[in-house]
This record gives sequence, structure tokens and C-alpha cells, in this order.
Amino acid sequence: MKAELIVRRGVFAVVFAGLLAGNVYAQSQDPTPQQQDIRNDKKDIRSDKKDLAKDRGDRNADQRDINHDKRDLSRDRADRNADQRDINHDRTDLNRDRVDRNKDQRDINHDKAQLVRDDKKYGDNSVQAQADRKDLHADRVDGNKDQRDINHDRADLNKDREDRNADQQDINHDKKDLSKDRKDRNQDQKDINKDKKDLHKDRKDLRHDKRGH
Repeated sequence: MKAELIVRRGVFAVVFAGLLAGNVYAQSQDPTPQQQDIRNDKKDIRSDKKDLAKDRGDRNADQRDINHDKRDLSRDRADRNADQRDINHDRTDLNRDRVDRNKDQRDINHDKAQLVRDDKKYGDNSVQAQADRKDLHADRVDGNKDQRDINHDRADLNKDREDRNADQQDINHDKKDLSKDRKDRNQDQKDINKDKKDLHKDRKDLRHDKRGH
């Protein structure tokens, strides 16, 4: 009888201990509100760090784009300025060749008039008439050469204007790219500042929750 009582008590003790351990285990599995807040704060902090790293990467990429745009803009401006100098040089050449051509045309007109006078005065085969024809031929050669120079100067001028206009278009495009990349960089910096504030706030919340206040 005593043995049976002892066995029963032992069974009750084991069952009670099992129930007690199960209750303690269940309590350990269910986090308290404070523990849940701490977990959430840590999760928020990890998320903030990821956002901050991403926005910094975006900001740095935008800054590289800005630096690239600046180099493109500087190079295109140099090209545009060189083309403008070429245009100015072409204009100078064109004006000089036109002056030479006009002078040659006046010489031709003078030689023609002189040839007519000498033909009448000395005859077609006279020394004076032959000299006039030689001068007229030389002036016509000079006039034709000056005209070819003028045509060449015009072609150079047109090409340099096309190059200058293309460079100006590149400059305008570079300015747009630069403006856009600066806006992106500035927005990324704003995002970084916001991420830092969020991270600071979540760390503060974590410290607060750990203190249990």
C-alpha cells in the first residue's frame, strides 16, 4: 500500500514538473512586448543601414556622372572655341582673297582697255599690244587663282560652321546631362540625410526599449 502511494506521488510529481517546464518553455517562446519592440527596432536599424548604403552608392554614382559631364562639357567648349577661331581665320582669308580677286579684276579691266588703245594706235601685232596681252593673261591667271582660293575659303568656312554648330549642340546636351545629374545627386543627398535621421531615431528607440521605459 505504501509502495503504491509512493508510486502515485512520484507520477504526480513528474506530471507536475512536466507541466511546469512546459509552461516555462511556452513563456520563453512568446516574447514580451519589450522584447518584440527591441526586435522591431533592430530590424528597422538593419533596413536603415541598407537604405543608407544604397543611397550613398547612388549619390557616388551621380557624382561620377557629374564629373564625366564636366569633362565632356569642357572638351566640347574647347572644340567649339577652336572651331570659332577657325571660322574667324576663314573669314579673314576669304576677305583677303576677295580683295585680291577684285584687284585682279580691276587689272584685267585696265589691261583690256589698254589693249584696245594699243591695238588702235600701234596695231594688233605691235610690241605694245603683245605686252598688253601678256599682262592680261597674267592677271586672268591671278584672278582665277584668287577665285579658287575664295571657293576653298568658303568650303572651309561652311565646314567649320557645321563643326561649331555640332559642338554647340554637344555643349547644350552636356549642360542638360549635368543639370539632371546634379538634381539626382542632390536628391540622393536628401535621401541620405533622411536615412541618417531614421537610423538615429531607430537607435534611440532601441536604447529606450532596452531600458524598458
